[in-house]
Amino acid sequence: MNSAEETPAQNPPTETITLTPPTVAQGADLWRLAQGTGVLDTNTPYAYLLWARDFAETSVIAQVDGEPAGFISGYLTPRDPRTLFIWQVAVDSRFRGRGLAKKMLFELVQRTGAERLETTITADNEASIALFTALAREHGTQLRREPLFTTDLFPAREETGEDHAAEDLYTVEPLTHGGSGAV
Repeated sequence: MNSAEETPAQNPPTETITLTPPTVAQGADLWRLAQGTGVLDTNTPYAYLLWARDFAETSVIAQVDGEPAGFISGYLTPRDPRTLFIWQVAVDSRFRGRGLAKKMLFELVQRTGAERLETTITADNEASIALFTALAREHGTQLRREPLFTTDLFPAREETGEDHAAEDLYTVEPLTHGGSGAV
């Protein structure tokens, strides 16, 4: 899982933040947001169109005053439909510092009713670790980490032109849905 979010700041007093499932018409916006982070593994635009079509109910797009500002893509895992897997978290640089990633994540967990959350995070991604730690704290549980995808599982640098860091599996459970839901 990759994330692009920074420390919270104050929202401008007149901005309106809207959180909704993405539509197919917003698929290109998801791609642009991922591309614009400069840190996410950006997939083909076609993947984001499919994601908006097939996984909209387990994903969220944030708009600030009607402008796409961020998204989270997720899905309920086939092996356990009570588990929400978070794939990507993106916040446009112009909208960082407003706590959008946290707002989107908390809304998505509440909306899906998931009992468990999983995501993968590289060891150097402090923003994502902080985001999911906040979720665990809100639900009165711990964030667990274990190795999942080691570097040798990814294609070699000679094939892709880059190295891919290991991705550890982070788990938050149980998700209580009885918490305050505060962000």
